[in-house]
This record gives sequence, C-alpha cells and structure tokens, in this order.
Amino acid sequence: MHDEPYEPGEAGLEPLTAEEREDVLDDIADLEIYQALLGPAGIRGLVIDCDDCRRPHFFDWELLRDNLRHLLDAGRPHVHEPAFAPDPDRYVTWDYARGYADGTRDALAEADEAGDTNR
Repeated sequence: MHDEPYEPGEAGLEPLTAEEREDVLDDIADLEIYQALLGPAGIRGLVIDCDDCRRPHFFDWELLRDNLRHLLDAGRPHVHEPAFAPDPDRYVTWDYARGYADGTRDALAEADEAGDTNR
C-alpha cells in the first residue's frame, strides 16, 4: 500500500519541497558519518520517538537509510515497523549521534591546529 509510487495530492500528501528534499539528503549524508563513527563501537542504529504511536522506534543503519531514500522517491515515509527485539543499549538518538560527530570533528580540528599527528 505505501510502497506504491506517490501521486501528488494523493491522500492530502504533497510532494516534498526543495528545502525538505535537501533536509532529507543532509540526513542521509549525516547518517553515513554517524554509522562510520558509531558502528565500530557496536551502535547498530538510531532510536526515534514516534509522534504517531508515542513509542521509540529502533532503526538499524540500513533500514533508516532505506526509509529516507523512500521518502525522497515517494514523498512519504514507509509504514513504520519497529525493529524486532532491539537491544536499546545499541541505539542512540539523532541528537547524541550529531553531538558525537561534532565532538569528533572538533577534537580532530584541535589536534590539527596543535600540529598533533598522533591521533
């Protein structure tokens, strides 16, 4: 049902605006960075609080990436399905992942400024 191609105006949905598309593309790029930084530490993906059902949804990296790509292609998200029996300790929020990436970038920049080549 929700995997069908999106038709403008269908069920009150409008196509993504140029700004919304850019935001989704930015999210996909950010997701790549988060996975590269957090995946080796055992983090499996992100947890997102669902506004519809008021429950946390645990998304593995690839599932979230696929959902974002579907949003770009179809103009709407997939029907959400939580991960099966996720270990909550293996998932972080977008805010945590963003903060971790920012902190890593800042630490690398400071090391570069100090001339530290032993990272």
